Amino acid sequence: MRLAVHKFASCDGCQLSILDCEDELLAVAGAVDIAYFPEASRRMEPGPYDVSLVEGSITTAHDAERIQQIRRESKVVVTIGACATAGGIQALRNYADVEQFTRAVYAKPEFISTLETSTPIAAHIPVDYELRGCPVDKRQLLDVLVASLHGRRPAIPNESVCAECKRAGHVCVIVAHGTPCLGPVTHSGCGGLCPGYHRGCFGCFGPSSLARMEPMTEVWRSLGADDKTIDRALSTFHVASEANAAERARLEADDE
Repeated sequence: MRLAVHKFASCDGCQLSILDCEDELLAVAGAVDIAYFPEASRRMEPGPYDVSLVEGSITTAHDAERIQQIRRESKVVVTIGACATAGGIQALRNYADVEQFTRAVYAKPEFISTLETSTPIAAHIPVDYELRGCPVDKRQLLDVLVASLHGRRPAIPNESVCAECKRAGHVCVIVAHGTPCLGPVTHSGCGGLCPGYHRGCFGCFGPSSLARMEPMTEVWRSLGADDKTIDRALSTFHVASEANAAERARLEADDE
């Protein structure tokens, strides 16, 4: 299997998660040919590739063209992490004046070539599988690679963090401590990490497909959170996701 790893606008954390799989990757080294992975090697062979892992969001016109080429060269495209699957925290630009940002940050803003939006890979090409997370969970990543080797579909769960907390035996922080938590509306994958340490879920894996954001907002309000706190919680890793964006818009409309 020829594997490629591509980077777009991101912090590189998901690529580091791949490197963190070093022991597991050694076990399949004979079957996986890492043909393109600039983060880890100077070896950069051209496609076609059997599997392309893509990290990062599309934020420039050049990247919008490059992702089309990657799709043409790849049998399977897997997006990894919040940036690739939802636009990432940099999608805060979608709700602001990008030119104002560049003027404030760069001494020569005229040399900055960027789009006004940060968008997920799936907004530009068909994607075969999406792995959520900030960063991506290496167990899910390994399952995708092993599934590709054996010609089967990977087992990507479609449930909330609450299901993971139940399996792990974690006490519900909402019920037991009155702690605001996004677990009921967040896609699984982390193993219920934050609630396991008696902290509320931050929504690193994004809204689940069955997320009902308005009832979750009412729960947070009942726990003493104001709308500004709720909006801030929805304005992080998956700010541009459909569910988060819709709930933020609803909250803003209620305040007008």
